[in-house]
Amino acid sequence: MTTKRDYYEVLEVGREASEEDIRKAFRKKALEFHPDRNKDPNAPEQFKEVNEAYQVLTDPERRRQYDRFGHAGVGSGSGQGGQGGQGFDGFDLFGGFGDVFDAFFGAGPRERTRAAQGRDLEATMRTTFEEAVFGADKEIEVTRTEKCARCEGNRSEPGHQAETCSNCKGSGRVRRAQRSVFGQFVTEAACNVCNGAGQTVSHPCTQCKGKGVERTSRKIQVAVPAGVPHGSTLNVRGQGDSGERGGPPGDLYVNIRVAPHQFFGREENDIHFTLDVSFPQAALGAEIEVPTLDGPEKLKVPAGTQSETQFRLKGKGVPHLGRMNRRGDEIVTVRVETPDKLTKRQKELLEELQNSFGKEK
Repeated sequence: MTTKRDYYEVLEVGREASEEDIRKAFRKKALEFHPDRNKDPNAPEQFKEVNEAYQVLTDPERRRQYDRFGHAGVGSGSGQGGQGGQGFDGFDLFGGFGDVFDAFFGAGPRERTRAAQGRDLEATMRTTFEEAVFGADKEIEVTRTEKCARCEGNRSEPGHQAETCSNCKGSGRVRRAQRSVFGQFVTEAACNVCNGAGQTVSHPCTQCKGKGVERTSRKIQVAVPAGVPHGSTLNVRGQGDSGERGGPPGDLYVNIRVAPHQFFGREENDIHFTLDVSFPQAALGAEIEVPTLDGPEKLKVPAGTQSETQFRLKGKGVPHLGRMNRRGDEIVTVRVETPDKLTKRQKELLEELQNSFGKEK
């Protein structure tokens, strides 16, 4: 006959361990030796040994008996005493390791019968360059789940009321006792009569077929904040699908797509503009009108300005997101144009200019 190991040694805890310490140790050991995870041929026996130790040490009376008399104090057979044949040697009678493991550790899927938040939705909104810069109130159309307009979400035809489910007494869940190597477990599941709603409908709404919700196309106002960049996402709270069983609605996530501008470019909070000037303007200097987001503005181009020279117009760029009083700049890049067609007189003048440079040297 194999000598039983000390229960504290099996769980690797001290004799002064609290019940919570024992539970944590058991979970760790049960995961280690569970046959669905551990393919060692000795794993089933080790798993039952761990469970036996757990059953004894988490029962205050049996633990006291064990601490005083050892294994003799808690019975020499299964460690379950006279509990109706729920011994460890009869493990296979109670559904196998998988069901027990799922029942104790919650590994299996669990239906949600309490109030649940509605599903989040996603949509794309296109804006102009100016709308993204200065902000705008825009409208977007989405299709979402809403409370049925006919029955107002109670699932019954107007004039009728839903009734408390007789199977779950309105709780939406039913309890089921299950015997296993751990003793008797009570598990909960969604009521199979009302599908977790807690109520049954004898006269379903003719519009939503008793679902309480319907798909509806809805136009929603979206505030586009000033300075929003291309590719950003706005969260419009509470504009997603309707919640379930009284839960709050989900959110709407709006992806912003900004159309390119005719001649402005954007880099973070600065905008860029390319100014074409003639050679005489660059050489002699000029005052030229340039466009800005706030309207035309005069720019002084000094004499001798080279191509690709940049000028900065302070505060003429994009507002910082959420801070309208702070804006980026407009960066004007000068590009000197070289004419590709010249009249005879223009050529003569340029040749004279070229010869003059030579004489100066």
